[in-house]
Amino acid sequence: MKYTKPFISEIPWNYSWCYSAMQLESQSEERQDKEQERYLQANNRTFNTIFGYPNNTIKTSKYSIFNFLPLNLFEQFQRLANAYFLILLFLQLIPEISSLQWYTTVIPLMVVLSITGVKDAADDVKRHQSDKQVNNRPVWILENGKVKEDKWMNVQVGDIVKLENNQPVTADILLLSSSEPYGLTFIETAELDGETNLKVKQAISVTSEMEDNLKLLAAFDGEVKCEPPNNKLDKFAGILFYKGKSYSLDHDKLLLRGCIIRNTDWCYGLVIYTGQDTKLMQNSGKYTFKRTQIDHLMNVLVLWIFLFLVIMCFVLATGHGIWENKKGYHFQIFMPREKYISSSAVSSFLIFWSYIIILNTMVPISLYVSVEIIRLGNSFYINWDQKMFYAPKNTPAQARTTTLNEELGQVKYVFSDKTGTLTQNIMIFNKCSINGTLYGASCNKDEKKRKVDFSYNKLADPQFLFYDKTLVEAVKKGDHWVHLFFLSLSLCHTVMSEEKEEGKLVYQAQSPDEGALVTAARNFGFVFRSRTSETITVVKMGETKVYRLLAILDFNSVRKRMSVIVRTPEDQVMLFCKGADTIICELLHPSCRSLNEVTMEHLDDFASEGLRTLMVAYRELDDGFFRAWSKKHSEACLSVENREDKLSDVYEEIEKDLMLLGATAIEDKLQDGVPETIITLNKAKIKIWVLTGDKQETAVNIAYSSHIFEDEMDGVFVVEGKDVETIQKELRTARNKMKPESLLESDSVNTYVTMKPNMSFKLPEEVPNGNYGLVINGYSLACALEGNLELELLRTACMCKGVVCCRMTPLQKAQVVELVKRYKKVVTLAIGDGANDVSMIKVAHIGVGISGQEGMQAMLNSDFAFCQFCYLQRLLLVHGRWSYNRMCKFLSYFFYKNFAFTIVHFWYAFFNGFSAQTVYDNWFIACYNMIYTSLPVLGMSLFDQDVNETWSLRFPELYEPGQHNLYFNKKEFVKCLMHGIYSSFVLFFVPMAIIYNSERGDGKDISDYQSFSLIVQTSLISVVTMQIALKITYWTVISHFFIWGSLTFYFCILFLLYSDGLCLVFPNIFQFLGVARNTMNQPQMWLSIILSIIFCVLPVIGHQFLKPLCWPISVDKIFDRIHCMKHPQPLPIQAKLKHASARRSAYAFSHKQGFGALITSGKTTKALKKTSFPFKK
Repeated sequence: MKYTKPFISEIPWNYSWCYSAMQLESQSEERQDKEQERYLQANNRTFNTIFGYPNNTIKTSKYSIFNFLPLNLFEQFQRLANAYFLILLFLQLIPEISSLQWYTTVIPLMVVLSITGVKDAADDVKRHQSDKQVNNRPVWILENGKVKEDKWMNVQVGDIVKLENNQPVTADILLLSSSEPYGLTFIETAELDGETNLKVKQAISVTSEMEDNLKLLAAFDGEVKCEPPNNKLDKFAGILFYKGKSYSLDHDKLLLRGCIIRNTDWCYGLVIYTGQDTKLMQNSGKYTFKRTQIDHLMNVLVLWIFLFLVIMCFVLATGHGIWENKKGYHFQIFMPREKYISSSAVSSFLIFWSYIIILNTMVPISLYVSVEIIRLGNSFYINWDQKMFYAPKNTPAQARTTTLNEELGQVKYVFSDKTGTLTQNIMIFNKCSINGTLYGASCNKDEKKRKVDFSYNKLADPQFLFYDKTLVEAVKKGDHWVHLFFLSLSLCHTVMSEEKEEGKLVYQAQSPDEGALVTAARNFGFVFRSRTSETITVVKMGETKVYRLLAILDFNSVRKRMSVIVRTPEDQVMLFCKGADTIICELLHPSCRSLNEVTMEHLDDFASEGLRTLMVAYRELDDGFFRAWSKKHSEACLSVENREDKLSDVYEEIEKDLMLLGATAIEDKLQDGVPETIITLNKAKIKIWVLTGDKQETAVNIAYSSHIFEDEMDGVFVVEGKDVETIQKELRTARNKMKPESLLESDSVNTYVTMKPNMSFKLPEEVPNGNYGLVINGYSLACALEGNLELELLRTACMCKGVVCCRMTPLQKAQVVELVKRYKKVVTLAIGDGANDVSMIKVAHIGVGISGQEGMQAMLNSDFAFCQFCYLQRLLLVHGRWSYNRMCKFLSYFFYKNFAFTIVHFWYAFFNGFSAQTVYDNWFIACYNMIYTSLPVLGMSLFDQDVNETWSLRFPELYEPGQHNLYFNKKEFVKCLMHGIYSSFVLFFVPMAIIYNSERGDGKDISDYQSFSLIVQTSLISVVTMQIALKITYWTVISHFFIWGSLTFYFCILFLLYSDGLCLVFPNIFQFLGVARNTMNQPQMWLSIILSIIFCVLPVIGHQFLKPLCWPISVDKIFDRIHCMKHPQPLPIQAKLKHASARRSAYAFSHKQGFGALITSGKTTKALKKTSFPFKK
């Protein structure tokens, strides 16, 4: 059975991949729909082939050498304008109705098809190269009892593959065995959920015993029955049948594609899902061809124009019929009708099609060519922008598509990932408070920052930076409290240590915060070196000490703290505890009250700077008390019922009367310029939503530090209900506070939904009575979307200044973006850096990828890419706004010049018996759009600026007109049409009035057809040139050259086309012999040009003067301010107010249960011993 492969783009040099356009044929979709359960057998390709499962072959290319020409032409002629001109070409080949030469249509059409074809071919060659690189990536597959190197594209369901440390997982794989004890494997899931902390997977015991024994693995013939492919990243259900027994399979035994193997030398796995069946692929979303709002508007306008064209042709054909009946028959003696014309009705029918051909320039094919060139040029500006070039990675910004530039100037909603997009994905030990003393305070302005020298510590991490020397001095002096503080950090954690080379430690932490704290203790002389299930080895100020690990009281979402109980080398039992200040404060001994007050002030300072905080405390335990507690602890661990509650009660018995040591402050380091960028975007009326798979407290903390949320907000609503009723109540409570009238039945939206519940509509913009924020988790979001609360959710969220959605799956991110697209008439932009962001990048109108630490997946699926979030403001406020303004100016001018050019034929028809005679020379018709007027309009569309980049960034409010599409819309189009009709009227009747019954200086008549044609077309060229000169606001040498050079070029070409040489050699093609030299020396021609320019330009000048006075828009006042200011004034620096904040202990609130149970179980002992070195005292 045929199964079509997905379109996947992968990048081989960093073992990361991304997924693009997923196109499945109908047979494939039917097979997957019918698949209720998946069956497979290990090491049996013959059996598995029966089910037609896909392999890992990747095909993103569209064409081959043989099908490129027909397939590409077929795709191009699906565009309405191309098909329209192809039909016109066929009509021109019919001599009975053709009034124009065939080359007037063939030449422009060939240019359009060629440019587009070359562009498509170049793009497809890149896809072919990418496919080849990815499909040939090496992988180890078990075949015939031997591990052989094969290619990724040859991996099939049922194969057993070998994965090594730091390698990506090839497919969705059932873990069989690993180098670690008990079949444990550590993985990093950053590309799936954005989290960099390690997670643990464990093989079932029956397969973990095979380890790396190739004979046992090759003989393994287990059969798996599991659920069909789905997009649920955190769920998997299946059964393994092996040697007559069945074993339950769950998510903890499955390695998902997109994960990276960490801290594990090797592991073997059974391939369950491949290709588009993998869970990551199921979450990647389908690719949709992205078109801008202006593209959609152009399609509508082209239909309007065609309708207007048909009406004009009908009017002219009717006029021809009337003329034939009343006057035409008088001329049959001199001009007899053709044999195929039997009546005036037949003649009118043929004339109708003749005028369709003549007036085809109402729908100009050169419009699409010009649009592509303009977009390409503006894309180059993005690629060349040195201020968006990231020097550390030597990476410029990249416009990966050329079709969305102007939409960058219309963005209203930005959907951003958190980890790696807003943050650097780096945790830094920034400050601490120890026994009431603050360390790590900012230096004075005059004092240059100097990093602390840790050379005295041979085991220090060279990448760790700290700038307060007083803390190092306190450590060296042997300060008791400082030593106890860092000893606590070096012991109270669940970090794994790896030391493959002596002295070079690598920490694998369950969270990056924990890694930062242990690294800080390491650098200050308290080095966590290794652990077993019973001991922790610490190098304390150069001396190795082994602490006996008695118990780990691990983190969970309720406790918000963790403790370890150790027996010191001095045979003293001590408990070290760290956690949220709100929790630790309640557990402190009364004697710590004064110290607690000082520490809380320090915590307030930390919180005001957006730092993640923890409190650290300890307690000395009596041996007898601990033995009694340990007995209770063992009983609680062995209990079957209410084990968690009993353990919690036992923990509380010992975690009390703690002595406060101090507090830590970790900086979840934002990317440079993130807060400033978000403030600027907010001024541009752009709303920013954070969609992250990370924990709620972490996401909210980043929202505050990046100024998406502010402490001065009127409120931040948290939606965390578990059922539809609760969520609806929470959403309505929020709306009642923001805009109470939105809950009334008389509200326009409520009325519409009640009357027409099944009709699609666009939500209007609703203004709340203050500044608010919204936080919602993935579970509540799923309930809202599945429980018909999407409108409630969207109305509430859209009234908020900022929104944070946390614990989201990749598919949920796409659903949120799609929800806004469906109900709001706005442009959306999604920005992210990982594979978990690919789905929303594809769904959004504009997708931006950041080349971050999570690989290149997002970048390869994006429309625009760069390295830093702060570049987004230049992309939108500078390049986006310029592109939008230029495109609007181009379209309004382009439609105008073609209306003025074409409708002249309409007026001329009343004077030629509606005979479908053209008013212009055929060569002028062919060259008007492609040659005579192309360069001026391109010059304006590529170089014009209303204000420079400095003003664009200084006044973000200038961005607002694009969000409402004020510069080009249906109303502006009608204005262009009316302006074009007026200009065509002037261009026809002014020359006619001037040359009517006029004579040359030698007494000869000047009012012949060819002279009149030359005067009209020269007046037309002069008028449209002056019109574009009035539109340009930023003159450059290139602009002058394009505009005045094109006008000069017209006159040069005129003398060439009407020269004696061409007209005598090709009399049938060049028929205007000597017209140029005979007409251009007549004053009537120059009078006609001058009067035409005056009559056409004066209304435009008057409108430009009166518009800001009589019909001002929001940005007109800003332009007035800019014109009054010579140079931009620096932005006022806002002082940062320090005050108490509820946003503390983000780490403790967000931290999940760690590796405590795993460590104390002894399952990691073998691996830890294997990587340890002898300790030197």
